[in-house]
Amino acid sequence: MSTVKVKVNGMEVECSANDTVLEAARLAGVDIPTLCYMRDIAPIGACRMCVTEVSGARGLVAACAYPVEDGMEINTNSQKAYNARKRTLELILSQHRRDCLTCDRNMNCELQKLSKDYNIKEVRLGHPEDMVPQIEDSMIHLIRDNSKCVLCRRCVNICKETQSIGVIGPNDRGFATQISCAFDRNLDETACVSCGQCITVCPTGALTERDCTDKVWNALADKTKHVVVGTAPSVRVTLGECFGMPIGTNVQGKMVAALRRMGFDGVFDVDVTADLTIMEEGTEFLGRLNSGENLPLITSCSPGWVKFCEHYYPEFIPNLSSCKSPQQMFGAMMKTYYAEKMGLNPEDIFVVGIMPCTAKKYERYRDYQDAVPGIPDVDASITTRELARMIDTSGISFVDLPDEDFDPSFGISSGAGLIFGATGGVMEAALRTVADIVTGEDLDTLDYHEVRGTEGIKEAQYDLNGRQIRVAVASGLANARALLERVKSGEASYDMIEIMACPGGCINGGGQPIQPQSVRNFVDLRTLRAKAIYSADKSMKMRKSHESPVIKEIYDAYLGNPGSEKAHKLLHTKYQARSKYPGVAE
Repeated sequence: MSTVKVKVNGMEVECSANDTVLEAARLAGVDIPTLCYMRDIAPIGACRMCVTEVSGARGLVAACAYPVEDGMEINTNSQKAYNARKRTLELILSQHRRDCLTCDRNMNCELQKLSKDYNIKEVRLGHPEDMVPQIEDSMIHLIRDNSKCVLCRRCVNICKETQSIGVIGPNDRGFATQISCAFDRNLDETACVSCGQCITVCPTGALTERDCTDKVWNALADKTKHVVVGTAPSVRVTLGECFGMPIGTNVQGKMVAALRRMGFDGVFDVDVTADLTIMEEGTEFLGRLNSGENLPLITSCSPGWVKFCEHYYPEFIPNLSSCKSPQQMFGAMMKTYYAEKMGLNPEDIFVVGIMPCTAKKYERYRDYQDAVPGIPDVDASITTRELARMIDTSGISFVDLPDEDFDPSFGISSGAGLIFGATGGVMEAALRTVADIVTGEDLDTLDYHEVRGTEGIKEAQYDLNGRQIRVAVASGLANARALLERVKSGEASYDMIEIMACPGGCINGGGQPIQPQSVRNFVDLRTLRAKAIYSADKSMKMRKSHESPVIKEIYDAYLGNPGSEKAHKLLHTKYQARSKYPGVAE
């Protein structure tokens, strides 16, 4: 790839000939502010916050879209550029409801930081009395407030380009422009899949998850309730970011210590039920492989993907694994196996899931889920971000906590459950168990590198006792769509497919810590977080689900064999086709 030399604020840097002014400045250690720019999505230059002075240009240019040229001189700090950015910022603020102290994004808002950086002391334009909340809260997982929207269109782009859904977009023109659904319908009248990717890229508090922390606090205060919590695999490698720790830090021990100090009666690892998922899903896969029916088997751990399948690809519903997700299996086992073991009434157990995913909030309300009739498997599902807020509310100094272990009363998981947190992890965990069962041997092969990595689509083929098993992994729903279209057309054929709704898998879920776009554009969050997952997996003594003593105990003492009638009753579910246009009469 050819390179060019440019000067940024008088300092010479060498960069790719395909770079933009924004990228060249970054190489020089200079951050040019942006609001609309997202890496890997074609720049639109809409917000005008990145305007910069460059030699040879007739006026200020949008740094996110303007290509570099050899010998170009870039002045990011010129008075002309500064004044233009400040005027643009004032215009944005004139249409923004400024209740920063009570906003969920207070101290983590890109607009707030820009206002500080550009020394905004007052907003001279607009009419504050007209800035009233514009709340749309029709969805279980999300609250939208357009009075805080800055029209950056990041949510629109990630919904359309990355997730291939496109249920939101700009409506009206001029000062009346707003981001909403077609015909100004509510979000629940669309085929939104609750993935929450729009929340993670929103620079302000216009999009936030529906907060469930009050429900958890109330349960913790209720002396009649036995409150248990289960943490998803990826939360331990992202939670630290909320407390200023480096990206990819594994804070499992501190997380457990914090939860215990918050008053939970049982602090458990959802990795255990991830292992249960492998046992049930692996058994299901082998059954289909032998019968040749409903192949490829497609994983069902990601509720965002499952809802996408129901809305957009109902013809693949028979291919979905009937297994509940690890969160729902955790709730089911708490209300049955754990309740019996501890001598508790299921009605008195309050189950909290801490998840990287906003779709888990929706998943709690799915039909056909309850292991105990009339009692939900999971009573509250909160995101990594909500957990961080609860820790802060508790006055806990997170970084100073000692490392503690999960409670032993529900056992300790294997590494196979842990790797569910990264794209390809479910497939690799399944292969570790299925390969041993098919060959009848305790194989030394534990690392299936072909299905690892953060690429959108991965394919591999493995020889299991003379039979070629073809597998594929997709993360991000645009990639899922591309893969399913190839299967539909006959271009590709597989025996098993893993799909995660969020690009990179759960480590990049819609409920994970929000990093500013200046970080997301230049730091590979997915790789750093996944590296921590696989590092922890490699250090574990047990790395196969079927070798876990707690899994053996659960089947021996309670469920019988994987795929048993009891296991199906408690750990499996059903699906239903849904309209692409829920708000339109058919």
